[in-house]
Amino acid sequence: MEKKVLIIGLGLIGSSLALCIKKEHPLITVIGIDSNEKSEEFALKRNIIDQKGTSIEEAAIQSDVIFLCTPVKSMLHQLKLLGRLPLKSDVIITDVGSTKLEIIESAKTAGLKTFIGGHPMAGSHKSGVTAADENLFENAYYILTSSETENEKQVNQLQELLKGTRAKFVVLTAEEHDQITGMLSHLPHIIAAGLVNQSKVFNEDHPRSRQLAAGGFRDITRIASSDPQMWTDILLSNKQALLELMHLWQNEMDQVSNWIKTENKEAIYQFFYEAKETRNQMPVHKEGAIPAFHDLFVDVPDVPGVIAEITGLLGKAKLSLINLKILETREDIYGILQLSFKRHEDLAKAQETIEKGTDYLCYEK
Repeated sequence: MEKKVLIIGLGLIGSSLALCIKKEHPLITVIGIDSNEKSEEFALKRNIIDQKGTSIEEAAIQSDVIFLCTPVKSMLHQLKLLGRLPLKSDVIITDVGSTKLEIIESAKTAGLKTFIGGHPMAGSHKSGVTAADENLFENAYYILTSSETENEKQVNQLQELLKGTRAKFVVLTAEEHDQITGMLSHLPHIIAAGLVNQSKVFNEDHPRSRQLAAGGFRDITRIASSDPQMWTDILLSNKQALLELMHLWQNEMDQVSNWIKTENKEAIYQFFYEAKETRNQMPVHKEGAIPAFHDLFVDVPDVPGVIAEITGLLGKAKLSLINLKILETREDIYGILQLSFKRHEDLAKAQETIEKGTDYLCYEK
């Protein structure tokens, strides 16, 4: 009997999952539901899904696997709804939320014993169904969690269904997931947003700082350009872990402040030394809690058409840029063109393409 997979929420993640499932399991029927009817129509027209669901209630009761790919707060309402429906006894329900404990507990309260929490650690600068990408999850970590120890069989079934993502699956408890993502993703987003907001106030007294922020400051705070509604939901959903982490962060900043005040050179040196050593030991070019951006720098002359020349070469090589930025350009000297890619293999191919097609120097920092 043909299996049916229901995907609720046809944004970037939901629609990309649909493509991966259809590619690896062509006999499975993928049903899509989205609050935006145009997204449903686009997904159907582009064969991202096989059918549009008339309603969650109607589609859920005939489905073998259900993916919740909506914002966290919406998922909580959907779990309550699913708990009231006569679903198949062996149905697998999963989600793609960035926090897990609250969602797992809500599923348990709703009586959904075969719920498997999921969090694909992948993203893009693009959003919505039009950005669907069957390569989005390749080599990214895909975390699975469950509150029921007997769900090992369902976890294995879910991994098989998601084989087409080519992701690296990791099984964690919900508590461990929220603590790890809180430290490696949620807290950095808070700090980045705080730095940007502080600089906005600072710019009022020092207008030239806005111009100077275009370089390194803009790069280290790039994650502050995230969706405000999504991050509001994430912070409130991961409240306990984040409050603990923020308390530790504030204590550390108080300590650094005291070292500066007392001119404790040894402590300040050790602070930066330990950070340097720890960072140098981190994996290079691996997908993690924060989607990585890989930057290629090209020394280019200040002549008309040079940017079009570079982008033309990349277009012929079918390489997609995340971002393009001129870091420095002055008359009669070489400027620096920063090209950002989602995958390191794209960066490597771009470097090879540019070096073959031009005499410009390309390098990573």
